[in-house]
Amino acid sequence: MTNSAIIAIDGPAGAGKSTVTRQVAMRLGLVYLDTGAMYRAVTWLLQSLDLPVQESKALQQALSDLELRLEAQQQGDQLVWVNGKNVTEQIRTAEITAGVSAVAALPSVRNALTAQQRRLGASGGLVAEGRDIGTAVFPNAELKVYLTATVAERARRRSADLIQRGLPLPDLKQLEQEINTRDQLDSTRAVAPLCKAADALELVSDGMSIEQVVQQIVSWYEAKLLPPGFS
Repeated sequence: MTNSAIIAIDGPAGAGKSTVTRQVAMRLGLVYLDTGAMYRAVTWLLQSLDLPVQESKALQQALSDLELRLEAQQQGDQLVWVNGKNVTEQIRTAEITAGVSAVAALPSVRNALTAQQRRLGASGGLVAEGRDIGTAVFPNAELKVYLTATVAERARRRSADLIQRGLPLPDLKQLEQEINTRDQLDSTRAVAPLCKAADALELVSDGMSIEQVVQQIVSWYEAKLLPPGFS
């Protein structure tokens, strides 16, 4: 039963979903599905093709031709390939971060990537993160988690991530404003908006280490899905 389980981890930008999801998957021996990277990859594609962020025949053609591949690496990392090009680093730039919400709101983009995500999860056994995993992509997931943190904490984490990647660093107030804006866009979009599933367990991660967050989700998984006495 547990080998085919799906864990859906949703939450707003900067909540640490990717890091936590990757480590939960490693701990439980499940597949890690980074849906955020998939939307970033499409955003990169549109920017590289200089396509406007709107429904069009050109967008439909780009999605039809899209070859998107997530390649697992050691330590749970993933390489992201778009049409044969490794875009792992390019999709984490500020330009992509600023544009991804608008791209993700396009119905054709969501339909294309949701279909691909469901194919990847057809046999279960994965941990997926995003904005609408537990509400739209895998509404029957065995365990749903809504991972969040205050805007100030998410801005601090974003700053640390940019420093680690050697990327330009805005001040914290600007980061907080960008996060607030993205929250607004994600939660008000017409298609599959960000929201907490009715049966999701909420985890506010302020003051918690990554390991503590991972352990809490693993504990919920074990309590919900493992038979009594299983070890």
